[in-house]
Amino acid sequence: MKVLIFGSGGMVGSSTARQLKTNKSLSVIESTRFDTNLFSYEETKKIIEKNTPDIVVNCAAKVGGIVANNTNRTDFILNNLKINMNIIESIINFPEVKLINLGSSCIYPLNAEIPISESSLMKGSLEPTNSPYAMAKLAAIEMGDAISKEYGHRVVNLMPTNLYGPGDNFSELDSHVIPGLIFRMNEAKKNNLMSFSVWGTGEPLREFLYVEDLAKAIDFIINKNIDSGLFNIGSNEEISINALVHKIKDVIGFKGDILFDTSKPDGNPRKLLDSRKFKKLGWNPSVDLDTGLKLTYKWFQENSNN
Repeated sequence: MKVLIFGSGGMVGSSTARQLKTNKSLSVIESTRFDTNLFSYEETKKIIEKNTPDIVVNCAAKVGGIVANNTNRTDFILNNLKINMNIIESIINFPEVKLINLGSSCIYPLNAEIPISESSLMKGSLEPTNSPYAMAKLAAIEMGDAISKEYGHRVVNLMPTNLYGPGDNFSELDSHVIPGLIFRMNEAKKNNLMSFSVWGTGEPLREFLYVEDLAKAIDFIINKNIDSGLFNIGSNEEISINALVHKIKDVIGFKGDILFDTSKPDGNPRKLLDSRKFKKLGWNPSVDLDTGLKLTYKWFQENSNN
């Protein structure tokens, strides 16, 4: 069985490729931005026609943290729409292809009941700082539903909670919360700073999932022949941003004070997914947050110039 992974150069895609390569029944085809321009329908269709995959895993996306999402709003909606449109349109003439589409927990309404179940989809307004990205991901779900009903494709949509781990984007302004904190706090430690500033109050609660657990979930879907559905993927554990920052402080060994800049936005006050639907099928995460943070920082130290 041939599996084509779009976005295999990113954190999720590279982790997924490593995991699927351990499955001897699969032939894994990796595709990155260097061999395929997913903003081009012609190039995207060409790689589908050339490789004739049985399964397409869409890990490709323009992603970022709260600053990037709120600042580069046009890029986030346009780029992600183009990627998803081209992939989905390219498989229309291949109804035997199964699509495993990666979304995000940000698709759910700001005021959705906690824990957030799949039934909350499209039942309220989105969190405003990342609504362009969320709209693009919602459009991908709708497009997948359309080709499934009209052309017979099997489509599985996975909505992971906040991801982190090896291969993440570690930078000052464009990262998600964990890699952004690791990058900046590592810099603060190097420069012997006496304090470290964090956006917001530190009160929001977040759920995190180590990226290799998501990769194993994708492998699980393939092995169990799960052919349709919308599934939340999470750890079912919440932590405040304040507590998270102090865990990262301990991992890095930063000795300064932690300060919270309350003039900056918090984002969604609480976001915990209800992953019971997928867990009932037999999947469970295996890496706890403390272990995952240590593994992530170790990878960062070994793969950066810091």
